[in-house]
Amino acid sequence: MTVRVRRVFEFDVPPESIWEFIADPAERADAISVVDRYEVDADTGDATWHVRLPIPLVKSTVRVETRDVARDPPTHVKFTGTSSVFRVTGEHVIEPTDGGSRLINEFVVDGRIPGVERFFERNLDSELENLERALRRAVE
Repeated sequence: MTVRVRRVFEFDVPPESIWEFIADPAERADAISVVDRYEVDADTGDATWHVRLPIPLVKSTVRVETRDVARDPPTHVKFTGTSSVFRVTGEHVIEPTDGGSRLINEFVVDGRIPGVERFFERNLDSELENLERALRRAVE
């Protein structure tokens, strides 16, 4: 089973302000509550997330290797994350609006063990709310 969530956020700031946050792998990782810790490779921008999932078959953090697979500053970034437990794709598109910006977010999670999809199905909305709150704090 695949979990897919799409959310749109509106901001009263220019697209460049949104881009500064959303294109930064550290900012994205900081906003996700299940990311216990992470490292970002300064040369490549790739990040390793250590994710703690409260599901029975996962007793420790899961190492998720993330990297940007598409980048078109200042309007689009797409990343993938792979691990032995799940695969995630996140895509962010920034559009200018009258007096601000719109951020279109889409996340797709494919679980590889039982319980992963159910966890993300229940929690992906709240993780996107975390992302929105962090972004609003950073830009407004």
